[in-house]
Amino acid sequence: MSLTAIVIDSLVGACLLASLLKDREKTASALRIALNAVKRMGPSVLAVIAVIGLIVGFIPAKWIASTIGSEKGALGLLIAAALGSVLFIPALIAFPLAKSLLDMGAGLMSMAAFITTLTMIGFVFLPLEIRELDRRFALLRNGLSFLVALAIALIMGLIL
Repeated sequence: MSLTAIVIDSLVGACLLASLLKDREKTASALRIALNAVKRMGPSVLAVIAVIGLIVGFIPAKWIASTIGSEKGALGLLIAAALGSVLFIPALIAFPLAKSLLDMGAGLMSMAAFITTLTMIGFVFLPLEIRELDRRFALLRNGLSFLVALAIALIMGLIL
């Protein structure tokens, strides 16, 4: 366990103890609510783990590194950005997936582009966006979002 986790767990424990000392009933009620939330989220968390496990299990690390690795350069960045633009993956799955892909050899800038385009560009919803907001606006918004996502990825690569 990392030092950060130990510090956070210690702070949570101290706050829980302080809450118990102040009002046992409210603390017990809050803990019941938290337990129910964990029960509700359990299946989703297991689904996230399963999806990431399947993706990591079926996609060889060598392919990840050769396709969207740091040495692939601008082409890898564009491939990751394109994938993020067209895929419809909830952020709950995308963030741990990006970490797993980084561990398998994906480039940092590529993963920044993947996550950013995934959240900013809605290729799946483009027909709906065109119908509701106008073709020009929808295409301009998605195009500018793609360019901004690439800029964010480049900045992330320079900073990190």
